Amino acid sequence: MAVGKSAELNLSAIPGIRIGTASAGIRQNVRDDIVLFELADTTRVAAVFTKNKFCAAPVTLARQHLADARPNYLLINSGNANAGLGTQGLLAAQQCCEALAERVNSKTANILPFSTGVIGEPLPVNKVISALQAAVDDLDTEHWPKAATGIMTTDTRVKGCSRSLELDGATITLTGIAKGSGMIRPDMATMLSYVATDMPISQPVLQSMLNKAVNISFNRITVDGDTSTNDALILMATGVVDTPEIESEDDSRYAEFLNVLSELCQFLAEAIVRDGEGATKLIKVEINGAASAEDAEKVAYTVAHSPLVKTAFFASDPNWGRILAAIGRAKAEQLNVDQVSIYLADVCIVKAGMRAADYTEAQGQHVMQQDEITVRVELAQGVFSTTVLTCDLSYDYVKINAEYRS
Repeated sequence: MAVGKSAELNLSAIPGIRIGTASAGIRQNVRDDIVLFELADTTRVAAVFTKNKFCAAPVTLARQHLADARPNYLLINSGNANAGLGTQGLLAAQQCCEALAERVNSKTANILPFSTGVIGEPLPVNKVISALQAAVDDLDTEHWPKAATGIMTTDTRVKGCSRSLELDGATITLTGIAKGSGMIRPDMATMLSYVATDMPISQPVLQSMLNKAVNISFNRITVDGDTSTNDALILMATGVVDTPEIESEDDSRYAEFLNVLSELCQFLAEAIVRDGEGATKLIKVEINGAASAEDAEKVAYTVAHSPLVKTAFFASDPNWGRILAAIGRAKAEQLNVDQVSIYLADVCIVKAGMRAADYTEAQGQHVMQQDEITVRVELAQGVFSTTVLTCDLSYDYVKINAEYRS
């Protein structure tokens, strides 16, 4: 189940990136669960990782390797998170990197590991290692769609897109994929996402771009309010296009590239919410007129995380009192309830802190029947705004997560 029609996946190859997939049978044998990225030696890499204190072993090791060397390979497995296992998990991630290094004649530190799946179960290292050669043999520039499928867990749709732009006469391409459906409340990026471009960009500038793009995309979505132990987003710039490198934020091309990168990240982030576990509706929570950016975020996420609000949307019930109550408990530093107005799409349901005089239940019901709904809150306290994407909370969300390990 997902919101909206599934679009055809047309992903452009990125020169300097090859991808291979294989089946290790970690948790299922229906699709490949090992994904391998091979990066050209010219590639610069930027990354953001989960802020969950119980970060998974591959996250810890990837951070260490990224600090010590320039990555040449990304090794991803789905079906097992390799999280909550202490030194055993770190050893497992290290063994997988070492085994791959032997097969591709690389240093272990040049390999970044990633895992996604069930937390707390030992990673079947032997299964992963047994599939590595098949993934190496499968390396090809055109395998982005296979990678998008290989990183899935409870996802019902593959998620990916490509964008291009012209910079000083050179055609620049960006391609990205993502996975995520549940345990979605990124506090850095997303569940797992891999984005690449052929544009030459210095590493510090690449990291700057990624941080900015993430803040207005993956850090503005939530499905269930839970931040994963394994979240990671990797941005790779192969630099194979024959054009000068972007070395500074003062470069006129910086803003143009960042705009397209942000658009791509927003597309992927929205795709994750559309495919939220059990989702039947996409909800945009738009907060305007907050006294501070922090107040805007507090109100937006309190509304977006409320089980009562989310179940009302699932039932197509215009029970606007739940939205009102969520705003009131959001702990915004400056909030005058007598100045708050609330809209469902263009229908004003609350004006000056009370039910709008001309609001009717039929108006609210009409909006709630739609698959995509905007909740707009006008706080009238200042000039700050934010938007958060979420989804409804359905019977299927409970069923999926109750049966997750079955």
